[in-house]
Amino acid sequence: MTPQDRRDRLLALLRERAVAFGDFTLASGRKSTYYIDARLVTLHPEGGYLIGRVILDMMARHGIEADAVGGLTLGADPIAVSVAVASHQERRPLPAFVVRKEAKSHGTGRRVEGGLKPGARVLIVDDVVTTAGSTLQAIGAVEEMGCRVAAVMCLIDRAEGGAEALRDYPFHPLFTVAELLERPERNPTAAPPRGTSDRTP
Repeated sequence: MTPQDRRDRLLALLRERAVAFGDFTLASGRKSTYYIDARLVTLHPEGGYLIGRVILDMMARHGIEADAVGGLTLGADPIAVSVAVASHQERRPLPAFVVRKEAKSHGTGRRVEGGLKPGARVLIVDDVVTTAGSTLQAIGAVEEMGCRVAAVMCLIDRAEGGAEALRDYPFHPLFTVAELLERPERNPTAAPPRGTSDRTP
């Protein structure tokens, strides 16, 4: 598959599996007529494979150099692991890390798991960016360690203020919500994409 083929197939999977329509309350408290449960794709065998490869494709296209990849648990975890596995397959290893929502109260007391070292260049990932609250939490945790954010990527940018909140960092969403909600058959009477809902920030 070419990079474009991988991107097209990943978008098709997201449309098929991750979108539900109805009346929803988002983690930000805002109301929405649709919901995106990206975990139905990030935890899917083909979806995980494609996510890892598409993110590496995007890193190459934008010249992004990083020493590790990760983000705030839970949404970022399968994405970071997918990228790490794909990077091993391509013989350019990029270890994954996990940012806890709060530091452990026992053991090492770490908030960032995975052996991330101070001074490392990191790629921060997330599933869906709305206001970028969870993404900024991950950024704050790694910067507090002395790491530098090389770029931020997400699967879907809902275009509700997240990009503006991340304006101090190179921000590269794989897809916009407009792309996700566009019906490829262009039939206004067609049924909306099917899928279950719920996204935990």
